[in-house]
Amino acid sequence: MKADTTPTLNADALEELRPEQQLGKTALLLAVVCVAAWCSNMINGAPLLQALPGMILLYVMVMIGLVIGRFAPFYLPSVAWVSLVSIAMTLPFFPGNAWVVEQLSHVNFLAVVTPVLAYAGLALTGREFTMFRQTGWKLVIVSLLVFTGTFVASAFIAHLIL
Repeated sequence: MKADTTPTLNADALEELRPEQQLGKTALLLAVVCVAAWCSNMINGAPLLQALPGMILLYVMVMIGLVIGRFAPFYLPSVAWVSLVSIAMTLPFFPGNAWVVEQLSHVNFLAVVTPVLAYAGLALTGREFTMFRQTGWKLVIVSLLVFTGTFVASAFIAHLIL
């Protein structure tokens, strides 16, 4: 049996890979993702300039959440910090929340999420390839069954409701 020669990441390397630890690179990549999401929002029928303030607000909310995650005295995943910032900015007692909600209403979140999820589905790390090699063909069968079951169940529920 062949020995596993894939490099393993230690805790320091994993810590360095977190987005809040590389704010400059993350800000640049997030700007590119926001431009792609903004264009996909336009393709979905929203006026380009009308959605711009909402996209900028989304960018700012994410960056604030990442900065908080970087300097917080305890660890909480970045997605939690971003969610908390976004929720706080849309609460009724937050100053200017009506304007924030109004600007975000011009962003079609389904159109925004589509390119992000497509990239997330294609972005596989070395650890995921190692896991796939260890599980082998069984993972493919289980995945196909789960995808099929999810699709059929969703279609069934949609047929009942609609």
